[in-house]
Amino acid sequence: MMQAMRRGIRLNLAGCLALSLSALGTPAVAQSGDQEDVWFRGGPEAARHALIITGAAASDEIRARFSQWSNSLHDVLARDYGYSSDTVTLLLDDGSTAGANPRVDGSSRREDIEAAVSRLQLALQPGDQLTIFMIGHGSSSDASAKFNIVGPDITGAEFATLLAAFRQQDLVVINTTSGSFDFSAQLAAPGRVILSATRTRAERYDPMFARYLIEALDARAGDRDKNGRVSVLEAWTFASQSVQGWYSEQGRLPTERSVIDDNGDGNFSLEPSAGGGDGSLAEIAYFDNHSAGPQKSSPEARTLLAEMQELERAVFLLRGQKANYLEEDYWTRMETLLIDLARKTGRYNELP
Repeated sequence: MMQAMRRGIRLNLAGCLALSLSALGTPAVAQSGDQEDVWFRGGPEAARHALIITGAAASDEIRARFSQWSNSLHDVLARDYGYSSDTVTLLLDDGSTAGANPRVDGSSRREDIEAAVSRLQLALQPGDQLTIFMIGHGSSSDASAKFNIVGPDITGAEFATLLAAFRQQDLVVINTTSGSFDFSAQLAAPGRVILSATRTRAERYDPMFARYLIEALDARAGDRDKNGRVSVLEAWTFASQSVQGWYSEQGRLPTERSVIDDNGDGNFSLEPSAGGGDGSLAEIAYFDNHSAGPQKSSPEARTLLAEMQELERAVFLLRGQKANYLEEDYWTRMETLLIDLARKTGRYNELP
């Protein structure tokens, strides 16, 4: 009898959690460890910036495809996720279309990449989020892994040095290039979400991952939990499954399998899960800014919103550490957090 009642409470609380988190928006960090609550806090003041780097193309046909993907990604971020000309930067091929295409901010030459990163370093505040999209060709050998750009290519080690400036920001890198794995592995670090379109050096053919990643973002098609937002994990899942579906429809053996690392160990996962290991940070890294519906400006509303965010953080942290608790202890802690969150969310929604 008591077990049945307990099960009912859990189901009700699960429903409360879905409603509360849907109303609130961004969950906080769900990674286990000593530093988990410093990453992807997603507060209302946190800004989100995007840097799209589209490298050199091997042919006019491929250049047109890369350009189409880049422009579409730029437009989707602006239309559906609230990015502006100040918060999205597009470096496209040799930059020759910059005059005719207002989206383009420069070329993918090394000097333009370094200049863009320097500007972002100055613009971003602690706690802001930077998402870097890499579109194009890559290559890998025993000597080094490279992103093929206009002019001398940039290596994974060199790109990692550029990113070292963002120690106080949340960083997502989505490398959609061919032969992207070794390059991406050099970027892995605690607090970062790194996606690679390929999982081995041998996967060097032009991947389809970028196409389906953009589809995941377009009109929030990748929103699996229907909370009105798309997390990096949701976008990765949509794109990864769509790529495998495309190969199946074509009757071809897959020549790409995308992987993800977000626990900083450089061991990328084919099947991440938000309950631990890779996937925990990606689950709560969103492409858009935090939203709690119509914003309320009273002092009580601001206080409640801050408290809701902290409770939500605790819920996701606890969920990611479930394996560390006895069953009853885990559910007792979870019930306490969810009841408090539901009460504060209800009060917040009642405010004018």
